[in-house]
Amino acid sequence: MSYDGKPYHADLMLVDLPGYGYAKLSKSITAEWPKFIDPYLKKRKGLALCIVLVDSNVPPQASDGKLLDFLRATDRKFVVVATKCDRISKNELNSSLRKLAGSLGVAEILPYSAKTHAGRNELWKAIRSASHPHA
Repeated sequence: MSYDGKPYHADLMLVDLPGYGYAKLSKSITAEWPKFIDPYLKKRKGLALCIVLVDSNVPPQASDGKLLDFLRATDRKFVVVATKCDRISKNELNSSLRKLAGSLGVAEILPYSAKTHAGRNELWKAIRSASHPHA
C-alpha cells in the first residue's frame, strides 16, 4: 500500500533489514530479529536478490558468515558488497577483499563507496540482472 492507502505496483523495491554485525542495541532486542527476518527471507516470493553489506575496514564477522549460510540454505540469490572502500589504499582494499571472500566462501565481493560512487554501476548491474533476469 502507498502512503495514501491505495495499492501500487513497483518494478523494483529495496528493503533494508536490521544489520547483524555492528548494531548498537541490546542482545535481547537483536535476538528477536530472526523471528521476523528469517520468515521474510525464506518465504518472500518476489525477493530477487539479497545484498549483504560488509565493512571493508573490518575483519570478517561470524554474523556475516551465518547470514550467508542461511541465504545458501534457503537458495536465495545474494551479492556481497564491501562498503567504505574509499577509506583504505588500493593494496589494503585488495587484501581485505581477498580475506573477506575467503572467510565468507564467496567468489566475488563488490567494492563500494558511497562517497566516491566506486562500484555503483556494478551493483546496479547486479540488481537489474536479478530483478529482470531475461532482459
